[in-house]
Amino acid sequence: MAMNRKLKKRAVFLDRDGTLVHLKLGEYTTSPKQLRLLPGAATAVRALNRIGYSVVIITNQGVIAKGKTTHKEVDYLHAILIDRLGKKGARVDAVYYCPHHPEGKIPKYAIRCRCRKPEIGMITKAMKDMSIDMKKSFLIGDTTGDILTGHRAGLTTILVKTGYGGRDKKHDVKPDFVVRNLTAAVRYIKKHAQPQG
Repeated sequence: MAMNRKLKKRAVFLDRDGTLVHLKLGEYTTSPKQLRLLPGAATAVRALNRIGYSVVIITNQGVIAKGKTTHKEVDYLHAILIDRLGKKGARVDAVYYCPHHPEGKIPKYAIRCRCRKPEIGMITKAMKDMSIDMKKSFLIGDTTGDILTGHRAGLTTILVKTGYGGRDKKHDVKPDFVVRNLTAAVRYIKKHAQPQG
């Protein structure tokens, strides 16, 4: 008799600032006033929900290590973000963030860690927590660090031209696909999605 295997989920990993929400280059998003969804972002997330992808936000929050905000304040921002998306019918399944930065001022967070992008700690934790099939999953981001993270994790990578649009040039890496914004990225995913399971 065949055993029932739990199907692994397909997921889309989203960078936060510059991909999902507005990013003013050179500034940190630390207050609710700065937290503005990019045009079409909620509709794009809702479309991913409808085609069966788990939506996971992964974001570096070295501002905690630098003493510019706290875990509590970051959690509050994410609660607001999830609520705003929810009011538009869009669901985020999980949020993972890294509080570390090697040049931080708060000693316990001023470290080189395995979770800060382009390391893949946040993704591997999500994979274990949520039973995610990496081969059928995607990463969408606006920086070369995002793309390198996706490559290292074995995800299909999509660079959006919002936010930094890849102009940070911190890493010599090429995305699998380049699109104008999150809406176009989701359109690409819908076209190239592999069946779940």
